[in-house]
Amino acid sequence: MTLAEKQQRLVDDFLIIPDPQERLAAVVAHATRAPAFDPAGRIDANHVPGCVSTVWLVVERDPATRRLRVRADAESPLVKGLVALICELYDDTDPADATIFQPELLEKLHLAQNLSPTRRAGLLAVQKRIKEKAEKLTL
Repeated sequence: MTLAEKQQRLVDDFLIIPDPQERLAAVVAHATRAPAFDPAGRIDANHVPGCVSTVWLVVERDPATRRLRVRADAESPLVKGLVALICELYDDTDPADATIFQPELLEKLHLAQNLSPTRRAGLLAVQKRIKEKAEKLTL
């Protein structure tokens, strides 16, 4: 499945909830079903600067499939939910595809306009870090 197809599947899954605030609550609840984040990953090297809430991000390449494995954790439940959604988008994708994909997930879900500018900037920092790590993994 391509990143565009994954994005559309996620959009379709969440747009069945008509109210944006309820949709945001569903995203936060959805994070509880995300793959567990190893607490050992809460180190400075995995910290994403630029986020209001502390976010840790691990981007690795699965040795068997050569695809990305993307996991994150955050102190804020809201940020954790949003970051988990971004991780779900990029997880199990080709690193080269991740470097060029321009996600519009939060915009298509009509969530971006309900977030503060600093929170949006933090989520952009997460996406940027995923792309940077993916680029290093393509070498």
